Amino acid sequence: MNIARTFNNWRKYRQTVTELGRMSSRELNDLGIARGDIRDVARAAIGR
Repeated sequence: MNIARTFNNWRKYRQTVTELGRMSSRELNDLGIARGDIRDVARAAIGR
């Protein structure tokens, strides 16, 4: 994996974690996501 792709994946991961982290527990629950699963969801969003 090249540096640009690694950086872009990291940015997507951080953006997803930040956006989901700002949501209320109720909003996350509506999406079927537990607060403790945010990092796993972010990893899945970048294909890992």
